[in-house]
Amino acid sequence: MIYSNIPNTTIKVSKICLGTMTFGEQNTEKEGHEQLNYAVEQGVNFIDTAEAYSVPGRKETQGSTERIIGSWLKNQQREKLVIATKIAGPSDYFSYIRENMEFSKPIILEAVNNSLKRLQTDYVDVYQLHWPERNTNFFGKRNYKHNSNEAWEDNFKEVIESLDGLVKEGKIRHYGVSNETSWGLMRQLSESSINNLTRCKTIQNPYSLLNRLFEINLAEVAMREKVGLLAYSPLAFGTLSGKYLNGQLPENSRIKLFPQYNRYSNPQAQFLTKKYLELATKLGISLTQLSLAFVNQREFLTANIIGATTLQQLKENISSIHVELSAETLEEIDTIQSLQPNPAP
Repeated sequence: MIYSNIPNTTIKVSKICLGTMTFGEQNTEKEGHEQLNYAVEQGVNFIDTAEAYSVPGRKETQGSTERIIGSWLKNQQREKLVIATKIAGPSDYFSYIRENMEFSKPIILEAVNNSLKRLQTDYVDVYQLHWPERNTNFFGKRNYKHNSNEAWEDNFKEVIESLDGLVKEGKIRHYGVSNETSWGLMRQLSESSINNLTRCKTIQNPYSLLNRLFEINLAEVAMREKVGLLAYSPLAFGTLSGKYLNGQLPENSRIKLFPQYNRYSNPQAQFLTKKYLELATKLGISLTQLSLAFVNQREFLTANIIGATTLQQLKENISSIHVELSAETLEEIDTIQSLQPNPAP
């Protein structure tokens, strides 16, 4: 395994982070524990979850992923593991989590306490804001459209003060953001600096061969301000395994079970996927290995969040850490990308 430090901390994390959002929906508790055990055996020490998981979100399964991790974690050496979870932001879709989903101090405290209880731990290493409170581009949105009548008021300072308090209490060690923009990340950092508060350490955003929007301007912020990317959906909901090419819909696959997750199913994304498959075949590696190795080698990456529903998939995903792409291959990838830049935001 290869390790890196979460920026501006002493926390060393595996470049491969185990994503767990299938636990409690596509994976049983037993299967979740098997994945956790295998990942740790391979040197993975970083585990990511959220209060909203499993996915797709349902009232009946909300918090199930944290509970499955918790029933495993209670028998582990906690200090050797790095656990990240998230508080859900305002959303009509997730209103079953709690009536008020704003990032107010009492709501943040309630959410973190509930997560700690489900995880059966005294602290979270990285506590993340799952998505912004304000209207902006995330979850596949293109072309920001400003709403001057938006009810949200700038509360960055108050939110960070709440998180700073949790750090001082020892309930969380650090905080991060997710599905955030350059403006939002810079506001987080500036408020922390001006008010001498705990600083955002990570940003969890989508990043893959089919979604390189992070590189447009967030990468510069991340590098200059030392905020580490926790890349999610590096296989684009499994699209970059090649299993959906030519109209295929394998049984029990995510898109077969949940067709609403069509973010990476458009013709442009399929076109690029075929091109990347051709490159992987030429190199003698799988499309999965090419896709994950590309993410693993980004200089702004802290960890690549991989997820799987079977141990076979998990083994291939983790093994990507041993694949190194040459400078020539990276140039070929850029050439392919130029044919359809960022087809799936």
